[in-house]
Amino acid sequence: MKIAVFGAGAWGTALTIAACKHHHVSLWMRDLEQARRLAEARTNQRYLPGIAIPSALALCGGDAAAFREAGVDASTDLVLVATPMSALRELLQELNDVRVPVVWLCKGIEAKQAQGAAHGLLGHEIAAQVAPSLASGVLSGPSFATEVAAGRPTALVAGSRHKAVRDLLVSAFHSPALRVYANDDVVGVEVGGAVKNVLAIATGLCDGLALGLNARAALVTRGLAEMTRFGVALGARAETFMGLSGLGDLVLTSTGDLSRNRKVGLLLAQGHTLAEAAGQLGHVAEGVLCARAVLERATERGVEMPITRCVVDLLDGRLDPRQAVAELMQREPGSEAS
Repeated sequence: MKIAVFGAGAWGTALTIAACKHHHVSLWMRDLEQARRLAEARTNQRYLPGIAIPSALALCGGDAAAFREAGVDASTDLVLVATPMSALRELLQELNDVRVPVVWLCKGIEAKQAQGAAHGLLGHEIAAQVAPSLASGVLSGPSFATEVAAGRPTALVAGSRHKAVRDLLVSAFHSPALRVYANDDVVGVEVGGAVKNVLAIATGLCDGLALGLNARAALVTRGLAEMTRFGVALGARAETFMGLSGLGDLVLTSTGDLSRNRKVGLLLAQGHTLAEAAGQLGHVAEGVLCARAVLERATERGVEMPITRCVVDLLDGRLDPRQAVAELMQREPGSEAS
């Protein structure tokens, strides 16, 4: 199988390393100089230090148009978009008429694109706007890039309304180190991937304030309920959130030391500003970028998301870390089912 990937961040690089053991894979990045450095060093020092890039993996540079023209040819079987959520629209616009499946790896909700717009969009909604004829989908689930690149056991979920796309993703990536499960609930898969990042900031805050394991368990559990309410309101199936892209990714991102979003919460709890936290990370933390978009969309649908609201207030400087915790603990008692 021939696979073309655009985006040489941690996840894009890791997945191409895993895939090139079984397929012909090319990894594209915008920066020609970055492509040259990676080709010389055969490692992505910024995002995956110490992980070797196999010689079989082709490294290429060029913008979206160059990728469209030279990277996706008649022999390509699958295109992966491994950019941050903010760049997905541009890539899908460029790829709008390709004849092979296009699948994105990013997890989040796009920021509002126009003044007066009600909310930002999930990946499949962006595709419906700018590339409605594409056979598309999303590959998601609990997966730290470093572990995937190192060949450690991982399970992912292939979300698409197109059975052919789901089957292709399973065929492309299912291997002794990667299990890939198919799911036609693309709304649920995408909501889980987006909201868990926001909730991981809250859990990092909890751990950074040393509130204890009881508090962490409460946050994760109530966060799952919050995620599920939101997803169901958008048309997802509730059971999807008990799977890999819901509970699985939430647990990993909220408790794992490799989580960038959890790290944001830890740093804020230590008294760092958001700008300082971002500087220390050196990577995109999608929870910071999409927290407001999640809250705006939930508000529009009348969905109560108290944890997400506190995270947004914290990121915007309206609450300090301890005030955010107090805000959650002082809410009126309610039913666990609500």
